[in-house]
Amino acid sequence: MPSRSSPVYASSASPAYESYTPSSSSSSSSSSSENIIYGGTSSSYTPPRKAWVDPKSLANCGDASQIQGNVSPYVKQLILNTFIAYGAGDELCFGHLVAKAVKFIDISAHESHEKQGRMEATTVAEVLVSKSMLNGAGMLHGGCLAFLIDNTPLVALGLIQNVNGVGVTQSMNIMFHSPAPVGSCLRIISTSVAMGSRIMSARCEVINKKTGSVVASAYLNKMQPAISKL
Repeated sequence: MPSRSSPVYASSASPAYESYTPSSSSSSSSSSSENIIYGGTSSSYTPPRKAWVDPKSLANCGDASQIQGNVSPYVKQLILNTFIAYGAGDELCFGHLVAKAVKFIDISAHESHEKQGRMEATTVAEVLVSKSMLNGAGMLHGGCLAFLIDNTPLVALGLIQNVNGVGVTQSMNIMFHSPAPVGSCLRIISTSVAMGSRIMSARCEVINKKTGSVVASAYLNKMQPAISKL
Protein backbone atom coordinates (compact mmCIF):
# COMPACT_ATOMS: atom_id res chain seq x y z
CA MET A 1 0.00 0.00 0.00
CA PRO A 2 1.63 3.27 -1.09
CA SER A 3 2.09 6.07 1.41
CA ARG A 4 0.74 9.57 0.83
CA SER A 5 4.31 10.60 -0.03
CA SER A 6 4.63 7.87 -2.64
CA PRO A 7 5.31 8.91 -6.26
CA VAL A 8 1.90 7.50 -7.23
CA TYR A 9 0.40 10.72 -5.92
CA ALA A 10 2.77 12.95 -7.88
CA SER A 11 1.87 13.77 -11.47
CA SER A 12 5.56 14.24 -12.32
CA ALA A 13 6.25 10.59 -11.47
CA SER A 14 3.17 9.32 -13.29
CA PRO A 15 2.73 11.55 -16.37
CA ALA A 16 -0.06 9.38 -17.72
CA TYR A 17 -2.16 10.31 -14.71
CA GLU A 18 -2.00 14.07 -14.43
CA SER A 19 -3.48 15.68 -11.33
CA TYR A 20 -7.21 16.32 -11.49
CA THR A 21 -9.26 18.37 -9.02
CA PRO A 22 -13.07 18.09 -9.19
CA SER A 23 -14.92 21.39 -9.31
CA SER A 24 -18.45 22.60 -9.81
CA SER A 25 -17.71 22.99 -13.51
CA SER A 26 -16.38 19.43 -13.94
CA SER A 27 -18.57 17.18 -16.02
CA SER A 28 -18.60 13.77 -17.60
CA SER A 29 -18.43 13.32 -21.36
CA SER A 30 -21.82 11.63 -21.20
CA SER A 31 -24.86 13.63 -22.23
CA SER A 32 -26.85 15.69 -19.75
CA SER A 33 -29.94 13.60 -20.50
CA GLU A 34 -28.43 10.58 -18.78
CA ASN A 35 -29.89 9.56 -15.46
CA ILE A 36 -27.24 10.26 -12.84
CA ILE A 37 -27.53 7.38 -10.37
CA TYR A 38 -25.22 8.97 -7.85
CA GLY A 39 -24.82 12.72 -8.05
CA GLY A 40 -22.53 12.98 -5.05
CA THR A 41 -19.92 15.64 -4.41
CA SER A 42 -16.99 15.83 -2.02
CA SER A 43 -19.18 17.65 0.52
CA SER A 44 -22.15 15.26 0.32
CA TYR A 45 -20.35 11.92 0.39
CA THR A 46 -20.25 10.21 3.78
CA PRO A 47 -17.60 7.48 4.09
CA PRO A 48 -18.91 4.13 5.35
CA ARG A 49 -18.13 3.23 8.93
CA LYS A 50 -15.14 1.03 9.75
CA ALA A 51 -13.71 1.36 6.26
CA TRP A 52 -10.20 -0.06 5.98
CA VAL A 53 -9.71 2.08 2.85
CA ASP A 54 -11.78 5.20 2.21
CA PRO A 55 -11.63 6.26 -1.48
CA LYS A 56 -12.35 9.84 -0.43
CA SER A 57 -9.08 9.98 1.51
CA LEU A 58 -6.95 9.34 -1.59
CA ALA A 59 -5.32 12.09 -3.60
CA ASN A 60 -6.74 12.88 -7.02
CA CYS A 61 -4.91 11.01 -9.79
CA GLY A 62 -5.75 11.05 -13.45
CA ASP A 63 -8.51 12.74 -15.41
CA ALA A 64 -11.95 11.16 -15.04
CA SER A 65 -13.75 13.74 -17.19
CA GLN A 66 -13.62 11.55 -20.30
CA ILE A 67 -15.15 8.49 -18.65
CA GLN A 68 -18.69 7.90 -19.85
CA GLY A 69 -21.55 6.44 -17.82
CA ASN A 70 -24.42 7.52 -15.59
CA VAL A 71 -22.61 7.87 -12.26
CA SER A 72 -21.47 11.32 -11.21
CA PRO A 73 -18.06 12.77 -12.17
CA TYR A 74 -17.17 12.76 -8.46
CA VAL A 75 -17.74 9.00 -8.13
CA LYS A 76 -15.79 8.37 -11.34
CA GLN A 77 -12.86 10.33 -9.91
CA LEU A 78 -12.93 8.38 -6.63
CA ILE A 79 -12.90 5.09 -8.56
CA LEU A 80 -9.97 6.26 -10.69
CA ASN A 81 -8.10 7.40 -7.58
CA THR A 82 -8.61 4.00 -5.94
CA PHE A 83 -7.48 2.10 -9.02
CA ILE A 84 -4.32 4.16 -9.44
CA ALA A 85 -3.41 4.06 -5.75
CA TYR A 86 -4.02 0.34 -5.20
CA GLY A 87 -3.96 -1.09 -8.72
CA ALA A 88 -0.94 0.77 -10.08
CA GLY A 89 0.87 1.84 -6.92
CA ASP A 90 4.25 3.46 -7.46
CA GLU A 91 6.77 2.50 -10.14
CA LEU A 92 8.27 -0.30 -8.01
CA CYS A 93 4.93 -2.04 -7.41
CA PHE A 94 3.92 -5.23 -9.21
CA GLY A 95 1.93 -4.54 -12.38
CA HIS A 96 2.54 -0.78 -12.28
CA LEU A 97 3.12 -0.42 -16.03
CA VAL A 98 0.20 -2.72 -16.87
CA ALA A 99 -2.19 -0.76 -14.64
CA LYS A 100 -1.05 2.55 -16.13
CA ALA A 101 -1.97 1.25 -19.58
CA VAL A 102 -5.59 0.63 -18.53
CA LYS A 103 -8.11 3.24 -19.65
CA PHE A 104 -11.59 3.42 -18.12
CA ILE A 105 -14.26 3.91 -20.79
CA ASP A 106 -17.55 3.71 -18.90
CA ILE A 107 -18.77 3.46 -15.29
CA SER A 108 -22.51 2.94 -14.93
CA ALA A 109 -25.12 1.62 -12.51
CA HIS A 110 -28.73 0.54 -12.80
CA GLU A 111 -31.50 -1.17 -10.89
CA SER A 112 -31.74 -4.84 -11.83
CA HIS A 113 -35.27 -6.00 -12.61
CA GLU A 114 -34.28 -9.63 -12.09
CA LYS A 115 -32.90 -8.78 -8.64
CA GLN A 116 -36.04 -6.92 -7.55
CA GLY A 117 -34.55 -3.48 -7.99
CA ARG A 118 -31.17 -4.15 -6.40
CA MET A 119 -28.39 -2.01 -7.79
CA GLU A 120 -25.76 -3.32 -10.20
CA ALA A 121 -22.63 -1.49 -11.29
CA THR A 122 -20.59 -2.07 -14.44
CA THR A 123 -17.16 -0.79 -15.40
CA VAL A 124 -15.72 -0.96 -18.91
CA ALA A 125 -11.99 -0.53 -19.42
CA GLU A 126 -9.62 -1.02 -22.32
CA VAL A 127 -5.96 -1.94 -22.55
CA LEU A 128 -3.57 -2.45 -25.47
CA VAL A 129 -1.50 -5.61 -25.11
CA SER A 130 2.20 -4.69 -25.09
CA LYS A 131 5.28 -6.91 -25.20
CA SER A 132 5.82 -6.59 -21.45
CA MET A 133 2.47 -8.37 -20.91
CA LEU A 134 3.39 -11.46 -22.97
CA ASN A 135 4.52 -14.94 -22.02
CA GLY A 136 7.27 -16.86 -23.79
CA ALA A 137 4.86 -17.97 -26.51
CA GLY A 138 4.15 -14.37 -27.48
CA MET A 139 0.63 -14.26 -26.04
CA LEU A 140 -0.89 -12.33 -23.14
CA HIS A 141 0.30 -13.96 -19.91
CA GLY A 142 -2.41 -15.58 -17.81
CA GLY A 143 -1.09 -13.89 -14.68
CA CYS A 144 -1.31 -10.50 -16.37
CA LEU A 145 -4.87 -11.29 -17.41
CA ALA A 146 -5.77 -12.15 -13.81
CA PHE A 147 -4.29 -8.81 -12.71
CA LEU A 148 -6.52 -6.99 -15.22
CA ILE A 149 -9.62 -8.93 -14.16
CA ASP A 150 -9.02 -8.11 -10.50
CA ASN A 151 -10.23 -4.55 -11.17
CA THR A 152 -13.93 -4.76 -10.27
CA PRO A 153 -17.00 -2.47 -10.23
CA LEU A 154 -17.52 -3.12 -6.52
CA VAL A 155 -15.92 0.20 -5.56
CA ALA A 156 -18.53 1.97 -7.71
CA LEU A 157 -21.41 0.01 -6.21
CA GLY A 158 -20.08 0.66 -2.72
CA LEU A 159 -19.94 4.42 -3.33
CA ILE A 160 -23.51 4.41 -4.61
CA GLN A 161 -24.78 2.42 -1.64
CA ASN A 162 -22.43 4.05 0.91
CA VAL A 163 -20.80 0.68 1.61
CA ASN A 164 -17.06 0.05 1.48
CA GLY A 165 -16.40 -1.70 -1.83
CA VAL A 166 -12.60 -1.74 -1.59
CA GLY A 167 -11.97 -5.35 -0.63
CA VAL A 168 -9.16 -7.85 -0.92
CA THR A 169 -9.53 -10.74 -3.36
CA GLN A 170 -10.70 -13.93 -1.68
CA SER A 171 -11.08 -16.15 -4.73
CA MET A 172 -10.94 -15.88 -8.50
CA ASN A 173 -12.09 -18.45 -11.07
CA ILE A 174 -10.87 -17.70 -14.62
CA MET A 175 -11.76 -19.51 -17.84
CA PHE A 176 -9.28 -18.84 -20.65
CA HIS A 177 -11.00 -18.96 -24.06
CA SER A 178 -8.60 -17.56 -26.68
CA PRO A 179 -5.11 -16.05 -26.88
CA ALA A 180 -4.36 -12.34 -27.21
CA PRO A 181 -1.20 -11.45 -29.15
CA VAL A 182 0.72 -8.20 -28.87
CA GLY A 183 -1.22 -5.23 -30.25
CA SER A 184 -4.62 -6.61 -29.30
CA CYS A 185 -7.02 -4.07 -27.81
CA LEU A 186 -8.90 -5.75 -24.99
CA ARG A 187 -12.18 -4.55 -23.53
CA ILE A 188 -12.62 -5.54 -19.88
CA ILE A 189 -16.30 -5.58 -18.86
CA SER A 190 -16.91 -6.16 -15.16
CA THR A 191 -20.32 -6.31 -13.45
CA SER A 192 -21.18 -6.57 -9.77
CA VAL A 193 -23.09 -9.69 -8.71
CA ALA A 194 -23.72 -9.22 -5.00
CA MET A 195 -22.54 -7.05 -2.14
CA GLY A 196 -22.87 -8.13 1.47
CA SER A 197 -21.52 -6.64 4.66
CA ARG A 198 -18.15 -8.38 4.15
CA ILE A 199 -18.32 -10.59 1.02
CA MET A 200 -18.70 -9.09 -2.47
CA SER A 201 -18.87 -10.81 -5.86
CA ALA A 202 -18.35 -9.73 -9.47
CA ARG A 203 -18.13 -11.29 -12.92
CA CYS A 204 -15.94 -10.24 -15.82
CA GLU A 205 -15.48 -10.81 -19.54
CA VAL A 206 -12.38 -9.81 -21.48
CA ILE A 207 -13.12 -9.36 -25.17
CA ASN A 208 -10.83 -8.73 -28.13
CA LYS A 209 -12.24 -5.43 -29.40
CA LYS A 210 -11.26 -6.05 -33.04
CA THR A 211 -12.35 -9.67 -33.46
CA GLY A 212 -15.10 -9.86 -30.86
CA SER A 213 -13.70 -13.10 -29.48
CA VAL A 214 -13.85 -13.74 -25.75
CA VAL A 215 -10.31 -13.94 -24.35
CA ALA A 216 -11.34 -14.85 -20.80
CA SER A 217 -14.30 -14.89 -18.43
CA ALA A 218 -14.15 -14.89 -14.67
CA TYR A 219 -16.04 -14.85 -11.40
CA LEU A 220 -14.40 -13.46 -8.29
CA ASN A 221 -15.11 -12.81 -4.63
CA LYS A 222 -13.71 -9.99 -2.53
CA MET A 223 -14.00 -9.45 1.20
CA GLN A 224 -13.52 -6.78 3.82
CA PRO A 225 -10.41 -7.71 5.82
CA ALA A 226 -10.45 -7.63 9.60
CA ILE A 227 -8.82 -4.33 10.50
CA SER A 228 -7.16 -5.93 13.51
CA LYS A 229 -5.20 -8.22 11.17
CA LEU A 230 -3.83 -5.49 8.93
